[in-house]
Amino acid sequence: MDRSVARQGVIDALPLFVPAIPFGLVVGLAVTDAGLNPLVGWSSSWLIFAGAAQLTLITLLGSGVALAAAIGTALVVNARHLMYSMALAPIFQRQPRWFRWLGPYLLIDQVFALVTMSPEDDADRFRTYYLAAGATFWVLWLAVVALGLLIGPVVPEEWNLGFAIPILFIGLLVVGTENWPEVVAALAAAAVTYLAAGLPNRTGLLVGSVAGVTAGTIAERVRRG
Repeated sequence: MDRSVARQGVIDALPLFVPAIPFGLVVGLAVTDAGLNPLVGWSSSWLIFAGAAQLTLITLLGSGVALAAAIGTALVVNARHLMYSMALAPIFQRQPRWFRWLGPYLLIDQVFALVTMSPEDDADRFRTYYLAAGATFWVLWLAVVALGLLIGPVVPEEWNLGFAIPILFIGLLVVGTENWPEVVAALAAAAVTYLAAGLPNRTGLLVGSVAGVTAGTIAERVRRG
């Protein structure tokens, strides 16, 4: 393992985790509001390790929705990860079998943004960077959700920490745009997500993701003539 590559993965991950801190607190608050056992709620952080899907599942379970329906909805919210998987499939195919099985567990929005902003053709260096960045988010996410569980009962409602979710994704859009098709994709995704915010079960995020990918694809084709 190249320690300099691993160190860079950790360093690059830290700034992107900052917007996720209030998001993690929101998840911890949601566990408290849903009346779930704190240990069970916290364990969902590493069982799912996908903030939007985790928050959706906890919220629906707290509302009395059937388990199967809650899981199905969370999977829909997380469906955008299929697009991430397709984008990274070529380099994943050159990885060892153990990584092809375990690596997708760490494929969250921030990790995808990092590895696509700094593409690495060397399979070993990619794997080291990916694991270092992903492990950083994993450890910090579990810690922040645990903190949310602890402070949840004393956080005033007027703080409205729900703003953290759109802030997180706006941050990802900003750091991930380098050419005008990507800007078009980012703006389309942000606009549609905002307009679709009222859709049930947080499906607005999925609709916005699809709109962004579609707009970006069209813009790229226009650019290439």
